Amino acid sequence: MDIDAYTRAHHGEWQRVRELSRSRRLSGAQSDELIAGYQEGATDLSALRTTYGETSETTMLSVVLSQARMRFTRLRRNPLLSLREFFVEQLPAALYRVRWWTLIAALLTIGIGVFSYLWHMSNPAILQFYGTQANLQQYAEEDFINYYSEFSETEFAARVFTNNAFIAVQCIAFGITGLWPLVVIIQNAVGLGMSAAVLASFGHLDAFFLWIAPHGLLEMTMVFVAAGTGFAVFWSLIVPGPRTRMEALGRAGRTLVIVAVGTTIFLFISGLVEGFVTRQDWPWAVKIGIGALALASYLTYALVLGRRAHRAGHDGDLRESEAGYTRVHAD
Repeated sequence: MDIDAYTRAHHGEWQRVRELSRSRRLSGAQSDELIAGYQEGATDLSALRTTYGETSETTMLSVVLSQARMRFTRLRRNPLLSLREFFVEQLPAALYRVRWWTLIAALLTIGIGVFSYLWHMSNPAILQFYGTQANLQQYAEEDFINYYSEFSETEFAARVFTNNAFIAVQCIAFGITGLWPLVVIIQNAVGLGMSAAVLASFGHLDAFFLWIAPHGLLEMTMVFVAAGTGFAVFWSLIVPGPRTRMEALGRAGRTLVIVAVGTTIFLFISGLVEGFVTRQDWPWAVKIGIGALALASYLTYALVLGRRAHRAGHDGDLRESEAGYTRVHAD
């Protein structure tokens, strides 16, 4: 059996099934035609897989049949149940699944940041490349702190959220390259080390940690999560395990989309903390305590609730009917 000839011979039938699946309303006759077309398509898919295994043709036909199956088997679900399933099962399981990659991204950032700080401190002449002595002193004693009160609370929170979300999106969107998340980590870590060195050179290292801690605890964690998820996608391409490379990549990609929703939510929270808490004239214990509470909320959600969802059998992927059926593999 020639697969190209077979595809040409049955392409019109498969397209008809696709059209019926996408129709808003079906008459009785069209419903019968859809079911009959689905059965014939399933027979075609079985014949193709038996002869050729997984090909682009079988993948396309599988998607068509999945749409048809959803059309005549889908039940209306309470949207609240779908929200509960996503936020109680899928999202925490996805965040729990990338926990070790998140830790790797965190350790890389901390290590590079410390190295950057020590390198700048041991080579004071390098700081002169960033500005004159007067400019550096102004940055350490005024600009670094004034940055947090330059705009109104709402505008500043929006700016911070947009900037951090853009960084996270870069890690997620280009994670498959394996290099871009690393570039983002290096840029952020070197910048943090340099800023710390400038403030330390004028005796204000305490201000660096005090002003960053309230919002930075959660904010940096979300950057770690985004970068770690990008690494996970790249790794699934390199080491797919028992699955085919495309199946492993598809699974990691779906988890990536789910994690993106979580990072957006928690980055929004960190933006609120940075816009409305960091600038306040409150005791540092209170401001850092709020930041620590925000971080604790994420850790509880991702590790405690995520572990519970993982033990219940959720893996951070979509339901099988949503993700599409795949071949059975022996792990």
